[in-house]
Amino acid sequence: MRNHKVNGKSNMKKPIEKPRVLIITPEVTYLPKGMGDAASYLTAKAGGLADVSAALVSALFEQGADVHIALPDYRAIFDDSVPLSVRKSRKKMKEKMPEDRIHLAEDRAFYYVNNVYSSYAWENIKVSLAFQREVINNIIPKVQPDLIHCNDWMTGLIPAVARQMGIPCLFTIHNIFTLKTTLAYIEDRGIDAARFWYNLFYERMCYNYEETRDSNSVDLIASGIFASHFVNTVSPTFLSEIVNGRHRFVETPLRQELTNKWNAECAAGILNAPDPSFEPSTDNELIQRYSCKDHVSGKKANKIFLQNSLGLVQDADAPVFFWPSRLDPVQKGCQLLAEIMFSVISTYWDQNLEIIFVANGEFRGNFENIVRFHGLENRVAMCDFDEKLARIAYGASDFILMPSRFEPCGLPQMIAPIYGSLPVAHNTGGIHDTIEHLSLEKSTGNGFLFDIHDSKGLFWAIQEAMNFFNQSPDVKAKQINRIMKDSKKRFNHAVTAKNYIDLYEKMLKRPLII
Repeated sequence: MRNHKVNGKSNMKKPIEKPRVLIITPEVTYLPKGMGDAASYLTAKAGGLADVSAALVSALFEQGADVHIALPDYRAIFDDSVPLSVRKSRKKMKEKMPEDRIHLAEDRAFYYVNNVYSSYAWENIKVSLAFQREVINNIIPKVQPDLIHCNDWMTGLIPAVARQMGIPCLFTIHNIFTLKTTLAYIEDRGIDAARFWYNLFYERMCYNYEETRDSNSVDLIASGIFASHFVNTVSPTFLSEIVNGRHRFVETPLRQELTNKWNAECAAGILNAPDPSFEPSTDNELIQRYSCKDHVSGKKANKIFLQNSLGLVQDADAPVFFWPSRLDPVQKGCQLLAEIMFSVISTYWDQNLEIIFVANGEFRGNFENIVRFHGLENRVAMCDFDEKLARIAYGASDFILMPSRFEPCGLPQMIAPIYGSLPVAHNTGGIHDTIEHLSLEKSTGNGFLFDIHDSKGLFWAIQEAMNFFNQSPDVKAKQINRIMKDSKKRFNHAVTAKNYIDLYEKMLKRPLII
């Protein structure tokens, strides 16, 4: 029964048939058409959170669950994709949304922003608090959910409100980034934090509201973890690594609160999944589409096109390695490749080994210097990130490179095997959860992993990949066929959504679909 307390009063209602779930997210890729005429145009994406939100809402809606979603009303972002005929009247758009399942929080703070997140912390806090104010003051009372699902620091205050109202709340950590602000500023933005201040997490021990309000900052992501009834990260192994103190960059409050939830058996890891458009048999960006059955000819056609386009040696039989991630030396391990790139290429010079970067980042200049110094212009291509080019590179490459120091989840190592491109990666976080070292004898595995994060480990994994590449065509084709089939089954939104639905039902202690 819905019997949540609002301002201390019980709002007892008749027994419900289906639990009502409210998903609160700052970004989403798409929404089911049945939720409204403009649903498929409400697109605001900065990362994997948008894809997971879309998949989860769609899976719940298609199964008949009573699912609602709360989003900031990014008017400038939404209007770029909404056809004029659909957006002539924003009021009519909202009226057409059946049962008001899509709830757009309204505030000028995010009407005219062009990106989900700003480069300025103060602006992100302003947008976050405006969004949460509307959710707390208007959307939750209107929806009266039986379960609330919050995502990342942008929703970090809401678990405290949910706990105060007696509503089970799941808090999902997609990115360990956080921001801090004071109760005074939170209240100045229109949120009555005095009602739930004791459920928030502060920089230092707090003794009373008056002492805390002006000078003791609230940690938004730690507050979300602290107040929620259940928490999940987007990788089981990354969660374990944080709890066990494997990553020094994780701030102590976050690690401590996650550890507390872990010890209370209220923490889990649920992997993200790639967008369903990453499918080589239907990907319109590829020069030649292919499936697991004809991947050999399909990948060669894409390889020759890409080599020709980028000025590389044209050789359909050349091993091609693709770098799909941003060039960030803190997380992505690009310095490891820089240390050995010339040695790798020279070792396999006679086979025309090539490396293609489709990525931006601060480390790019280092690779460009290596290419110029050694004259590798026809063996290494440095390209700015471009979605179309990246898709062709997945289709053309034999391997992708992911020597990440840490990986909260990662998507390239899931996308690549779907395209028959095998990951060469560091055994950490989400990579550990999704990639197994290939064994020809057992016919198992889908990539090549190294355990010690240094250039020697990466070189060893590349050699393992090349040993596989130099197997007979029949042996390679059989393994890649198997890997492409398995990857399509494992790495998809249906699997991710089912894991979240199972967790919802555990929290609710009743089936979600009745």
